Amino acid sequence: MNIWPGKPYPLGAQWDGTGTNFALFSEHADAVELCVFDADGHETRVELSEPTAFIWHGYLPGIGPGQRYGYRVHGPYEPAMGHRFNPAKLLVDPYAKSIEGRVDWHAAVFGYDLDADDTVPDDRDSAPHVPKSLVTNPFFDWGDDRHPNTPWYETIIYETHVRGLTMRHPDVPPELRGTYAGLGSPPIIDYLVDLGVTAVELQPVHRFIHDHFLVRKGLRNYWGYNSVGFLAPHDEYAAREGNGRTIYEFKAMVKALHEAGLEVILDVVYNHTAEGNHLGPTLSLRGIDNASYYRLVDDDRRYYMDYTGTGNSLNARHPHVLQLIMDSLRYWVIQMHVDGFRFDLASTLARELHDVDRLSAFFDIIQQDPVISQVKLIAEPWDVGEGGYQVGNFPTLWTEWNGKYRDAIRDFWRGEGHGVGELASRMAGSSDLYAHNGRRPYASINFVTAHDGFTMRDLVSYNEKHNEANLDDNSSGEDHNRSWNHGVEGPTDDKEINELRLRQQRNLLTTLFLAQGVPMLLGGDEFGRTQNGNNNVFCQDNELSWYDWDLSDDQRALCAFTRRLIELRANHPVFRRQQFFRGATEGTVDLDWLRPDGTDMTDDDWASGDQQSIMFFLNGQAIPTPDARGQQILDDSFLVLLNAAAEQVKFTLPGEQYGRAWTLVVDTAEPAHRGAGQRVSAGGRVELVARSIQVLRRMDDARER
Repeated sequence: MNIWPGKPYPLGAQWDGTGTNFALFSEHADAVELCVFDADGHETRVELSEPTAFIWHGYLPGIGPGQRYGYRVHGPYEPAMGHRFNPAKLLVDPYAKSIEGRVDWHAAVFGYDLDADDTVPDDRDSAPHVPKSLVTNPFFDWGDDRHPNTPWYETIIYETHVRGLTMRHPDVPPELRGTYAGLGSPPIIDYLVDLGVTAVELQPVHRFIHDHFLVRKGLRNYWGYNSVGFLAPHDEYAAREGNGRTIYEFKAMVKALHEAGLEVILDVVYNHTAEGNHLGPTLSLRGIDNASYYRLVDDDRRYYMDYTGTGNSLNARHPHVLQLIMDSLRYWVIQMHVDGFRFDLASTLARELHDVDRLSAFFDIIQQDPVISQVKLIAEPWDVGEGGYQVGNFPTLWTEWNGKYRDAIRDFWRGEGHGVGELASRMAGSSDLYAHNGRRPYASINFVTAHDGFTMRDLVSYNEKHNEANLDDNSSGEDHNRSWNHGVEGPTDDKEINELRLRQQRNLLTTLFLAQGVPMLLGGDEFGRTQNGNNNVFCQDNELSWYDWDLSDDQRALCAFTRRLIELRANHPVFRRQQFFRGATEGTVDLDWLRPDGTDMTDDDWASGDQQSIMFFLNGQAIPTPDARGQQILDDSFLVLLNAAAEQVKFTLPGEQYGRAWTLVVDTAEPAHRGAGQRVSAGGRVELVARSIQVLRRMDDARER
């Protein structure tokens, strides 16, 4: 096969209409072979003999889209020095835009002899047992597609899973269920638009593999936090696999969501790969240049630094690894038109040495990048390493999953809190975490539940995790949940217990959507989705995890309640402020916290760990809020009454300086909205049942309705 010298950039396989240029980075390799496969699987190897600054490159005329290929990289097999080259192993191109085939977990996929240890190389050919990279065609008719560019303060995120959301939906055509096409189909889009969310945050769609230990148990990697390709969409989510069709289907999904005004945020996993620790398979980066791509233990480079709990950590300190991450991000924005990213275990990417450094090279590059700096950036601000919990410490461009918000809201409603001070800080936008470096309230991504843990319904229904289906002796996931349920667990015929659980879900949802910051709703929580107490369904690609759309009357009512909350938030800027509260300004107050008797909170009240009931006043007319056109508008004012106590509490509304009359708009004890419109005068008494919320709107505001 005739090969021309080609060029070192761009990295990966680049088709130009007449042939394809191939380029691969490896700093420590001695030689690199490009391997191309015909339709029958026959392999032809050609050497890339023109390295330029550690980029091995070559051009094959006549090679185009659909061509399957991989690499074999020659070099020392010296694990103690960090090198694990083994040319018997076919390697996935880190820049592959499409990856076809599966890992069958034959012994040959491991770079070492399984009958010895990882210091002894294995010389069996892995090509028949591993995926192949594909040359792709980048062209797609985007028409007039554009990013919705929803402002952060108007954003409502729906965290979901391509497969789980669509697999059981009765209105999605059977052949499209579990696919990108299914997620982009009218029944799903109509549902999301009707619910009122503005963005879908998709669990990983980068090409991943099903872990060896799961396959041996007959399980699968459902969540997908196990990437083997950072530029290729996962092909099992395509209605029609093969020959690069996955890319077109993904783009069509994004285009359809954009047409409905919905943004697409990807949950991305750049902190580790599917190759695991020193006993893992050799699929890509390990065999290309292990010492460059991975963080290795300094005094014994046979082993990997593991800040992720998965066996390895990507070496984001290396310029070519940073380049891979940035090239991947830009590709998904420019070519795939996504609107933002949620970075899994983002603290790992910030580690310069062992400490998390807020000014690491990764953040510097993001800040300066003209493409990535303009999209939505969400950090999961922790990892499993020492000092990895970094909530509030990310740079100004970033928003963060606010774990302190989650913990405070859960503690308050289950009666395990230490008073109301922490609740107040989190409901007001967590200025203590984000105001110090110029960030706004919307730096806080507020959530009560996420994919990793109980669903909201299970959170209030189970005392213990029930992960027996994971076949790990129920060892994974959070340990217990007792304080929510006081010994009564799971499904029950007790009407009073079931009503309390429904009310607690409404309390959590109301607290979520009326807090300052950006709410993130775990998909299915709006209608009470259950996983039967399994709080770690990472390996449950089945009906335990898939959304069940056959809703009961209670579930439909909860969904309607959620929809009203989202509408209330959307209609009233006072619940989604662009600036932190200032307290008393120019003779007026924008936020005030009050005791149940209608008087101001005292220092003793804030310090007390026994306070379980409180109300707060939101003055929508204190400071005008700019609308989408920049016009200054005044909003309604609200009183929000919260009672987390186990008994009924009588609230006294404050005096006329707060408002002469109020009307009820939300009552978590009356989800059917039967009490809506009820009028209460200043100084009037309102009774809240145990563990409930009421939201009252001031009737004497000037805002037109």
